[in-house]
Amino acid sequence: MSSLREKGTPLPRLLARVLETGCEFLDTLDSRPVACTAAPPMPAGDLPQSGCGEIDALALFRRRIMPYLSASAGPRYWGFVTGGASPAALAGDWLAAVADQNPASSGDSIAPAVELQVLDWLRQLFGLPASFTGSLTSGATSANLLGLLCGRQFAGLAQGIDVAAGGMAGVHIEVLAASPHASSLKGLAMAGLGRDRVVKVACEADSERMQVADLERHLAASDSPGKIVLASAGTVTGTDFDDLAAIAALCRAHHAWLHVDAAFGLFAALLQERRQWLRGIELADSITSDAHKWLNVPYDSGIFLTRHVALLEAVLAVPSPYLPADGPLPHFMNRGVENSRRFRALPLWFALQAYGRDGVAGVVEDNCRQASRLAEWLDASPDYRLLAPCRLNVVVFRPERHAGVDVWLQKLNATGEVFMTPGRWRGEAAVRAAFSNWSTGDADVQRVIELLREAGRPDWGRPPGC
Repeated sequence: MSSLREKGTPLPRLLARVLETGCEFLDTLDSRPVACTAAPPMPAGDLPQSGCGEIDALALFRRRIMPYLSASAGPRYWGFVTGGASPAALAGDWLAAVADQNPASSGDSIAPAVELQVLDWLRQLFGLPASFTGSLTSGATSANLLGLLCGRQFAGLAQGIDVAAGGMAGVHIEVLAASPHASSLKGLAMAGLGRDRVVKVACEADSERMQVADLERHLAASDSPGKIVLASAGTVTGTDFDDLAAIAALCRAHHAWLHVDAAFGLFAALLQERRQWLRGIELADSITSDAHKWLNVPYDSGIFLTRHVALLEAVLAVPSPYLPADGPLPHFMNRGVENSRRFRALPLWFALQAYGRDGVAGVVEDNCRQASRLAEWLDASPDYRLLAPCRLNVVVFRPERHAGVDVWLQKLNATGEVFMTPGRWRGEAAVRAAFSNWSTGDADVQRVIELLREAGRPDWGRPPGC
């Protein structure tokens, strides 16, 4: 049997074809449907015995898969909070695959030092004190899990129990939150804290912002020796920011761990007129953010930062005689879920080196201005109702003349011109448009406004004669 080294296409020729294919895909982002809502099933069949070779596999990709990929990397994918891949980040990501480094342990590569530098650059970007460091994760879900695991360890130690070593037996922990993200609820399930056991803190009127007085009431009434408070800097729908300074003061007074989910809200630190919303975040015990949102690096790239890195490493330590445990650099396997992972820091290093603070801030400013433009148009239109003020980059609205919001949204996304996602605001079905792509331009906003002008009519989407 021939080895892979002895057969196949010469690598330069293969990579040239891959580059051609990649550029073709990127060149069609503006014209291809933003969301592919009717992809055919993959053909059934057995695993190939000998394989067709790299060039034929690439041809099959171009024929069977590429036509049905979404344009989520493009300028009018406004669902969830999704960034694209900037040119510098894309270059870094490709080179990360070429080098195929595993930065989980140090001693054989510069990769862990690059990650350490990137974490420090991120800390500086967001204006956080030097006491913060952490690790790069697969996304906000993993980062939120790390925050919960650290909080669980903190709460256990307050009761004289090392949870990482001995488990949860005899440990009592109360988790308090007002508007926790779904990923935090998932993390609570994985951490054994229970997503259904969250103590619900009230929100301020017409807001997803935590009511500080109600948090104080719950903390004062709690008899649990261990407490974790989940706060938000930019909630998923209303983009509301909790009063982090007041919450941090309560957490200190009641010996509670404070974790802040700032998946995209942390980028408000780059905007002069909005950075005060983050006042007090430097007092958090741990923070989540996402690089594959407003930093526009390819999936997957999350950020976890904490003031208690020793606690993080106590939770995630990997004791084994064949794994290194010392040296001047961190072993990132002791700071994250995976023992082995890709060189996530390199796309970030490229993006931050190429564009700097001003480049990142420029994307955030542009997206916020574009979101405001859409919100102003919707607010002035008789066909739509703006449900919440546009504070940052998310626009929440609903069509006035269409009773079935979900059906209307499906039709809108099926046009291929734009992609938005559903939400709920004050118990009412809503549509969310989130701006976080570096390539979105004013012309894209106007293009979607023209579509919405048509889609707002009561007869839009009906077959002729109906």
